[in-house]
Amino acid sequence: MKSNKHIGSTLEDFLRDEGRLGEATAIAIKRVLAYQIEEHMKRTGTTKSSLAERIGISRSALDHLLDPKHTGTTIKTLGRAAAAMGKDLNIELVDKSKKKKADSSKARVRSAS
Repeated sequence: MKSNKHIGSTLEDFLRDEGRLGEATAIAIKRVLAYQIEEHMKRTGTTKSSLAERIGISRSALDHLLDPKHTGTTIKTLGRAAAAMGKDLNIELVDKSKKKKADSSKARVRSAS
């Protein structure tokens, strides 16, 4: 019987092995940003047209910004969107070894509660 090399691995390991981790991460980040923008619009009663105007982009460009699968949005546009909503955009590079330590400590905290 053929064994499955992914049994016992994480989703991150599987995606890395399949060469799709970068793509999946970009989509996940974009999904979170799009959600945050949409929630801000709902909370403040902001229309797509008025937000697009404040950002300085077209309505169709805002639709791309809100589409999680469209990951080609520039940092400049994200920064302008954040400023238009009265927010800051924070982007950071995280050392992989520190990320793994942080992830494992989060897992311990979750399992302890």
